[in-house]
Amino acid sequence: MAKESMKAREVKRAKLIEKFAVKRAKLKAEGDYAGLSQLPKNSSKIRLRNRCLITGRPRGFIRQFGVSRITFREMASQGLIPGVKKASW
Repeated sequence: MAKESMKAREVKRAKLIEKFAVKRAKLKAEGDYAGLSQLPKNSSKIRLRNRCLITGRPRGFIRQFGVSRITFREMASQGLIPGVKKASW
């Protein structure tokens, strides 16, 4: 499980990204890199980390399902993910 403080930091970054998305796109289109450098660093979408929706784990993230590899395996074993069969894991 991820720490609550790490999850809260990710939420804060997501809000900053939403807030500055239009301004950032406009500055990029104009080529104003000096203006881009004045924006907060966490307002860049590259700073956002993908996390498992259930456990908050940042590594081994499977985008298609939105969960980590461990959670995916547990859910597949329980039959919660349709169309996935246990092979040899």
